Amino acid sequence: MYNDQPTIARAGELETNKVLRNTYALLSMTLVFSGILAYVGVVTQVSFGGALIADIVAIALLWFVLPRTANSGAGIAVVFAFTGLLGFGLGPLLNHYLAVNPSIVMTALGGTGVIFLGLSGYALTTRKDFSFMGAFLMVGFLVVLGASLLNIFLGMPALFLAVNAGVVLIMSGFILYQTSSIIHGGERNYIMATAGIFLSILNLFTALLHLLGAFSGND
Repeated sequence: MYNDQPTIARAGELETNKVLRNTYALLSMTLVFSGILAYVGVVTQVSFGGALIADIVAIALLWFVLPRTANSGAGIAVVFAFTGLLGFGLGPLLNHYLAVNPSIVMTALGGTGVIFLGLSGYALTTRKDFSFMGAFLMVGFLVVLGASLLNIFLGMPALFLAVNAGVVLIMSGFILYQTSSIIHGGERNYIMATAGIFLSILNLFTALLHLLGAFSGND
């Protein structure tokens, strides 16, 4: 009897490699595009109100538009719009840190790159399944979100540091989880995978910015 399991396994491996290849290609392009829009936001001195509107529109695209277009070419345009708007929305934050100490921005950017490449490389090399982290990461995210909202009213520096340290840990976990999900077949849509990883990278970057600013005495 002919055993087609090796053929099926090979086909699955090829599909996984294709999703990975497309995800990292699209992610690279969206990161560059987002960086360009962030530069535009810095140069134009976009206001906090303008940045907030850009962020709200971006989240609306992520929640309501991207899931409906992710299986078509339109999804690529949506993910570029989504990432570009989030990049533009970084304008006020970047202007703040560039004004007090430009090296903080470069250090946060370098740290983000090292963490992302290190964690992605680890997941790709070891091929470990990190799906067990899903529930823990979601609970951790909700706790950190609640603490950050609470700190809007409390204004406690210690809680601010704890929240951003928590974001760094949780986003690092999400990078492992998301990469593993692609490797093990949990995510087969490279557009959705790109959006998820981009968000993890963006949140990681902003959290590192806040931590570096706080420890340097400029936050």
